[in-house]
Amino acid sequence: MDDSLNKEQLAELFDEVSNFFFLLSEPTRLKILHSLCHGERPVGDIVSAIEATQANVSRQLNMLFRAKILARRKEGTQVYYRIDDPATLEICQSVCTRVASNIMGRGAARQASDTFNVTAATS
Repeated sequence: MDDSLNKEQLAELFDEVSNFFFLLSEPTRLKILHSLCHGERPVGDIVSAIEATQANVSRQLNMLFRAKILARRKEGTQVYYRIDDPATLEICQSVCTRVASNIMGRGAARQASDTFNVTAATS
């Protein structure tokens, strides 16, 4: 971290970091990110993949879009979402690996690492 930041700048930085982690603290949003690891998907496919309601998925997608974690495009009546911030996936991958290793050991940690496969999402 840059030591040249003053107290106000540090406070703002920590507030923004806190907001970022708050965004990632909702399981539905993590499920959405997981469903998009392997590429762009339409909203209906995301709803089916994570087994949530359309309204809830749409609300969570919008939050991730506004945070610039996801990008979207419209094709006809379909809206497609994709990961637009691979660094967020790297964070998810690291955290999933750590938590899985604490819960189940090294083999599970490797599976968790594959859960948020960053290379597949960014290609």
